Amino acid sequence: MKHFKKIYTSLLIILVIISCTDNRDLDFLETVALPTNISATYNISQDNTGLVSITPLGEGAVTFEIDLGDTSEIIAVNSGESVSHNYAEGNYEVTITAYNVVGDSADATQQLIVSFQAPQNLVAVIENDAAISKQVNITANADFATLYDFTSGETDATVVSANIGETINYQYTNPGIYTISVLAKGGAIATTEYTIDFEVTEILEPTDAAPTPPSRNNVDVISLFSDAYTDVTVDTWNTSWSDVTFEDITINSDATKKYSLLNFNGIETVTNPIDAQNTAMEFVHLDIWTPNMTSFKLKIVDFLGDGFGGPNGTTEAELTFTPTLGEWVSLDIPLSDFTAAGMTSTADINQYIISGSPSGQGLIFIDNVYFWKEPSIFNDLPVSFDNSSLTYTWTGFGDPGFGPIPTAIIANPDPSGINITSNVLEIQKPAGSQVWAGASMPLDNPIDFATNGTTLTIKVWSPRAGVPFLLKMEDPSSPPDGNGNPSVFAEVIATTTKANEWEELTFDMTTYAGFSTTINYENVIIFPDFGSLGLGETFYFDDIEFASKKFPIYFETSSLTYTWTGFGDPGFGPIPTAIIANPDPSGINITSNVLEIQKPAGSQVWAGASMPLDETIDFTYGTTVKIKVWSPRAGVPFLLKMEDLTSPPDGNGNPTVFVEVIGTSSIANGWEEISFDLTSFGAFSTSIGYGNVIIFPDFGSLGQGESFYFDDFILTN
Repeated sequence: MKHFKKIYTSLLIILVIISCTDNRDLDFLETVALPTNISATYNISQDNTGLVSITPLGEGAVTFEIDLGDTSEIIAVNSGESVSHNYAEGNYEVTITAYNVVGDSADATQQLIVSFQAPQNLVAVIENDAAISKQVNITANADFATLYDFTSGETDATVVSANIGETINYQYTNPGIYTISVLAKGGAIATTEYTIDFEVTEILEPTDAAPTPPSRNNVDVISLFSDAYTDVTVDTWNTSWSDVTFEDITINSDATKKYSLLNFNGIETVTNPIDAQNTAMEFVHLDIWTPNMTSFKLKIVDFLGDGFGGPNGTTEAELTFTPTLGEWVSLDIPLSDFTAAGMTSTADINQYIISGSPSGQGLIFIDNVYFWKEPSIFNDLPVSFDNSSLTYTWTGFGDPGFGPIPTAIIANPDPSGINITSNVLEIQKPAGSQVWAGASMPLDNPIDFATNGTTLTIKVWSPRAGVPFLLKMEDPSSPPDGNGNPSVFAEVIATTTKANEWEELTFDMTTYAGFSTTINYENVIIFPDFGSLGLGETFYFDDIEFASKKFPIYFETSSLTYTWTGFGDPGFGPIPTAIIANPDPSGINITSNVLEIQKPAGSQVWAGASMPLDETIDFTYGTTVKIKVWSPRAGVPFLLKMEDLTSPPDGNGNPTVFVEVIGTSSIANGWEEISFDLTSFGAFSTSIGYGNVIIFPDFGSLGQGESFYFDDFILTN
């Protein structure tokens, strides 16, 4: 027996030695996949000798070892080679071990029947494939048979062989009735044959609906025909001058256009011509399915603003595509391709003409016809000031002379604590500014309170604690009041608790009596130190967004339910876990609320508590988690674990994709900040959607009847 793993190991040692003086990178060897789809084909001599030729197969395999299933030595062969062996009559289990380029292996076992009797009880199953046009699937079984030959009945077609019990997928060129032969063979000279006249069918219609278009903003799409978007008016999908048979049909409840015997067909939007040019559309999309068209052509005609037959004439271009037969093909055609083909305008598109080959015989199904462009970027919630593609148009008002107060987007002057983003909003309130001085910005779209909740949060940096901030939302379409401001609005006040550091203020819009989720609030206005004349102070703001359970995690948003669930008490039930009033508002943590996790005496070494987040963690601002922790003892280990809830479960039902890091307390009976460097966990990746947070207090030890407190889970570099 040849030991390929040892051989490959030796070769790799040589490669490593060579690499010491060579610039080639061998890291790729660490990611070589195991061989797959391992099998073997048999070819048996029909002379009662039991001579069988075995050819091993495997994707990603370079060599094989074959256990012949009798008492013979295991045989080693290279990929593409065969081994021949004489068997006595009997049933054998042949094992094929496949090795990849680094010597890692995978194996498969299959049956071999060697008999010197003629095959008996031949059963051949021959079926048209339900999804692939003109494909026939054949499976044959017979007693005392090793393999079978399939003859298609086509002129000059080759014979296809397979092991008994395996399936042959055969693609015919044309539909029709063919005399099909299945010949079962074993070790005997005699064979057994099955013959049938079989009708090969052609699939002329798709069995599945066209792909569902992606979700898009209304301004990013102009739809002629789809179930995903709002369609414009199309005058006709089949003009009077078309040469085709046209039908509106339904495929799996999806409306579809069917064109038979296609020579050419016209589609018109004369009543509502498409202005793809001034709306900045970039592509025209359509899904097509055809069983027989070897080419598909699309012509677009622009009437140049004065209608059909006008003095400006028309501009047009035609492009040709080669569809894949028998499956839906999604075409996303750049409008620049039509321009390159000679079209001078796409601002007044009125006609779309389809044709192709074979002319007059084509059958084609069309769905999802629309123009689209890459997603637009809007000044909408959430507002974070770090998108270089946006212009944040904040306008200050209310200085001592009733002019604008200074307002600007600047670099974060204090990237610390809960806010280390790059840019923030600065609002200065000069000495003597009006009590109602502030700044406003119009959004591009109304705020969707109905979907996202009715509580907003804003990160605020104030030079003083106890400063009131008024957040106001206006409907700009409502009638103006006596000062020219919209008369429909909602406003809520929140007050700072900290000085010279970032904190998050919460604004529950439902506390304003006139608030409604059906009103189109589009203007956002912030009034710093509302109700007081300006003192010459500067305030900073960031991350105006809907309240949700996400990083960073605090416990001060009254509208949120922090659903921490304890586990691992002495009886394997939940341990006590709750959001409580801060029992020790001192030192680095004087916030109102914290997370309490009790670990009763005798609790499991892995006892802890978890909370699912509303959004997966965004690691843009760092890969180290810092948590404020209060521990009754120094030297207590805390395990932080974060899981990808979409990953497959393990044997205990827990997600198999996770990251976990241990941090240790250094003081007793006081608040401290413990850091957890996620990159220290080998499998960590910022591309993984971690959406579940778990804390294990005093990890690895049975509970001692202690309580632990946690607050301010933040990300930093």
